[in-house]
Amino acid sequence: MPARPYEANADGLRIRVRLTPRGGRDALERIDTLADGHVVLKARVRAVPEKGLANAALEALVAKSLRLPKSAVSVVAGGTGRVKLVGVSGRSAELAEKLDALLIG
Repeated sequence: MPARPYEANADGLRIRVRLTPRGGRDALERIDTLADGHVVLKARVRAVPEKGLANAALEALVAKSLRLPKSAVSVVAGGTGRVKLVGVSGRSAELAEKLDALLIG
């Protein structure tokens, strides 16, 4: 089983994301491994990395992709960096299944 960019917790999932702001489009792209060995979900958004706009765009993208309300998704760590930890509220098994279907097919 390939490594996953998320882990389950009591509230849902925590997804490690490497975000590219000003990426030309809004998209969840693929699973990748960083030089430090962390597995991440690569994503890009059109928004600029100013005043939280890119983070808000990422939250909206994840919510839309998983068919969840925007309030269920939030950047919980890494707000000013490229690698972020995104919290997704809900049933972890269902969320993991949805995310796997999106990324792995």
